[in-house]
Amino acid sequence: MSENITLTVNGEPREVEQGTTGTDLFGGDKAVLVMRIDGELRDLFREIPDGASVEPVTAQDPEGLAVLRHSAAHVLAQAVQQINPSAKLGIGPPVTDGFYYDFDVAEAFTPDDLKKLEKAMQRIVNEGQTFNRRVITDAEGLEELAHEPYKCELIGLKGNAANAAEGAEAEVGGGELTIYDNVRRDGTVAWGDLCRGPHVPSTKVLGNAFKLMRSAAAYWRGSEKNPQLQRIYGTAWPTKDELKAYLERLAEAEKRDHRKLGAELDLFSFPENIGPGLPVFHPKGGIIKREMEDYVRRRHIEEGFSYVGTPHIAKEDLFYTSGHLPYYADGMFPPLDVDGQNYRLKAMNCPMHNEIFRSRGRSYRELPLRFFEFGTVYRDEKSGVLSGLTRVRMITQDDSHSYVTPEQAPGEIKHLLDFILGLLRDFGMNDFYLELSTRDVDGDKQDKFIGTDEQWDIATKVLSDVALESGLELVPDPGGAAFYGPKISVQARDAIGRTWQMSTIQYDFNQPARFGLEYQAADGSRQQPVMVHSAKFGSIERFLGVLVEHYAGAFPAWLAPVQVLAVPVAEEYYDYLQDVAMKLREAGVRVEVDMSDDRFPKKIRNASKSKAPFILIAGEEDRDNGAVSFRFRDGSQKNGVPVADAIAEITRVITERQNTDPTAG
Repeated sequence: MSENITLTVNGEPREVEQGTTGTDLFGGDKAVLVMRIDGELRDLFREIPDGASVEPVTAQDPEGLAVLRHSAAHVLAQAVQQINPSAKLGIGPPVTDGFYYDFDVAEAFTPDDLKKLEKAMQRIVNEGQTFNRRVITDAEGLEELAHEPYKCELIGLKGNAANAAEGAEAEVGGGELTIYDNVRRDGTVAWGDLCRGPHVPSTKVLGNAFKLMRSAAAYWRGSEKNPQLQRIYGTAWPTKDELKAYLERLAEAEKRDHRKLGAELDLFSFPENIGPGLPVFHPKGGIIKREMEDYVRRRHIEEGFSYVGTPHIAKEDLFYTSGHLPYYADGMFPPLDVDGQNYRLKAMNCPMHNEIFRSRGRSYRELPLRFFEFGTVYRDEKSGVLSGLTRVRMITQDDSHSYVTPEQAPGEIKHLLDFILGLLRDFGMNDFYLELSTRDVDGDKQDKFIGTDEQWDIATKVLSDVALESGLELVPDPGGAAFYGPKISVQARDAIGRTWQMSTIQYDFNQPARFGLEYQAADGSRQQPVMVHSAKFGSIERFLGVLVEHYAGAFPAWLAPVQVLAVPVAEEYYDYLQDVAMKLREAGVRVEVDMSDDRFPKKIRNASKSKAPFILIAGEEDRDNGAVSFRFRDGSQKNGVPVADAIAEITRVITERQNTDPTAG
């Protein structure tokens, strides 16, 4: 007779027979993919120990969705080796929105190959194969997988998977070494892979809600010194409808791609002769950039900041003093030899602002002392991560540094957070949450951080309290802090729901000490200030790229490079519209008149593609009546508007800085 054991299932005590598995507990609910036992994910077929706390995990849980995608990666690898038995396996982890798997193959995968692989995957899914877990020794693994050199290499790195490769943790982890076999319904093994698991109960779970997206080259273990493998990216979702919605989001994101729109709207480019990651702004892009700069300069002055300016290079010693060398050496360009002395392109502005602070004595009466500049900094980003304006090597920061007493720090951080949220709203972004980046106390990155435990605890609590007081969602980011202190990042969602990291606020107790910054307190003593870093846009380049995608290039009137595009019905109305344009320019409106040789229908099509907020049309009746006709972005039209009324309407919309489409309807 079996003995009974006591479990806690979903917080409730339950007595079950010894040997009970997750399948016994949750098998009746097809939505349950794996279980969480005492906080760790386990396959449903595994036995549950006495006294354990057990919870079901579905694809609606992030961990459950990751398991589903990891299982899809295994099905992909099985399909690849079915079609190409000589393919050697790399790694296959789940990633954001999907999964990938790396293969060593003689020839790169083609789009036709991906279609064939999808069909092979669907056959495997339809077979309803189950995943069987086997614990093996390292020696057994090396023998069984002797034909898989990359897997054998991972076994040799077991216990140090974090340094082995991106995604290697999904293969070997740091505990037991396990192989998962895919088992057919007749009990025969179809395929197997080195993996720590867990997996879904059956390949049937994947249904038809997966798709292979693309292939690309990828170096083994992320190093160009290693062999180049072929990586296949895929996506998998709980349902076909969710897959369809994801693909629609991707299609919309592709239409909004700022790199494509930047070229179509003549905003910016990346000339090959200048270099990757180094954008140049064309006149229309320059207008948007100038509007952003004018806005944020004015707002900083209104918020009590003093405008300063600093050079683009400095002696290397400055960055040793600040602590950025060696902590941030990988992000900086190599030194320049100037008269036998090493200089560096600056990757940050804060060390130079510290020099301004200590250029003379400071009193507590001056604090908070706030410095701000548009500082262009240079980051040695690797070519593989450069991405249009959102990841560049030249970064123009609306960078500010507030020097405050410790008692003033909470108020200053709240002031900065309110400033940032107001700025984002002014630019039409209204959906955001906060991320609190702290030290990695228990992980493998402790050496990255400087300062005492007490300093970190105080700084983290100040930021956390202000963030919680804001009422916004707060997400922890352990290990994501700068080396000199914790930070709040504002994560903004755009018009199609994607999240972008935008502004940051950082509490710094280290640099004031390293630079010997002091102020005279009310009692006459010399005290060290707290330094608060903040970038409102983050960087102008990145923010501009985000705005292009947020608005799909259809900027609100106040920000649009061409606010009014005037289109004459025929050549005889050129002079009339030129007069209208002159009056608009006198009112401060950016206007162009289409005087090309194109026929009127083509001019209207071109005007629509330009995404100008206001399109003014004039023909004989308009000219005779001193009027114009409005054509709006949605294709609707308003005819016979007196010129004075049209100018008043346009200037009103621009002045009010409306961020929705003011011209629709």
